[in-house]
Amino acid sequence: PVIPCVVSQWSAWSGCAEPCETTYRVRMRHIIQEPRNGGEACPALEERAGCVEYWTRQGTECQQSLIPASITTGGFGKARKKRAAADGSERAGYCVEFQLVAITPGCLHSQQSYTRWMHYLREGHTVCVECQHPALHSPSQHCYGDGTGSQKNQLLHWQAVGNHRCKGTWRRIRQLDTCSCPSVHSFLFI
Repeated sequence: PVIPCVVSQWSAWSGCAEPCETTYRVRMRHIIQEPRNGGEACPALEERAGCVEYWTRQGTECQQSLIPASITTGGFGKARKKRAAADGSERAGYCVEFQLVAITPGCLHSQQSYTRWMHYLREGHTVCVECQHPALHSPSQHCYGDGTGSQKNQLLHWQAVGNHRCKGTWRRIRQLDTCSCPSVHSFLFI
């Protein structure tokens, strides 16, 4: 009789291969029954997926520049500031200018009203991203993904909130302690 290959269930995913780097995780399965007499061949026994761990194996936080920035439209900040001011916890923030290097096509194909701001993301443009409370983390007083500690011209990653297909890379130009971002290219760290 024809006997197809039989494999086990997938194992749990491993941790990232390296902390503080964009690397991969692995899951495995093994052969329970080898195929015989022309039976169906065995499928892949190993699968990899991308991952990033933000903590070293010693439990300390990785450098800020390795963490992808999560951004949304700057208009969201007006409502956020009102809520923060109401509870008296408003702290001064800052802005960071970035030059957009690469953008996935998913940014242009967003049709929902809450994702239309993504259409203003264009390769080569300079954008201004504000870091304000509550995204301003203690004790570092920085927003995740702001590029603090990055090398000059290092490519940094960002992800648009509300559309997982809209992401890309940018280069940090400079930090501004006083924000005066133009409204159309103004964004916000989440």
